[in-house]
Amino acid sequence: MQSIHFDADRKLLAFIQEKVDKLNHFHDGIVDGEVVLRVEKNQTHENKSIQIKVNIPGNELIAKTRKQTFEEATNLAVETLSNQIKKHKEKIRGGKSVKFTPDTSESDEELYS
Repeated sequence: MQSIHFDADRKLLAFIQEKVDKLNHFHDGIVDGEVVLRVEKNQTHENKSIQIKVNIPGNELIAKTRKQTFEEATNLAVETLSNQIKKHKEKIRGGKSVKFTPDTSESDEELYS
């Protein structure tokens, strides 16, 4: 993690690490990642930007966001990356998403009796 134009405190870094670690739920083959935090010099309130790069076998995924707080920016960037990972996995599977379909051959009464 890098912070540009400011010193990030431990609480913020721990928050970001926790959120980024959750990406492992979507893809267990994440090789490495990089986080860059930056305070933009502009007149708007949305001057906190984050860029997260995640390397998975055969691809590099990147999400960049800018919000009022680093926490908001982190949440949005991680959500964007999780969607990118899901799309990448779908593409690898040939465009077919795997959905759980419950077995409806038994009635609810049989299951709970």
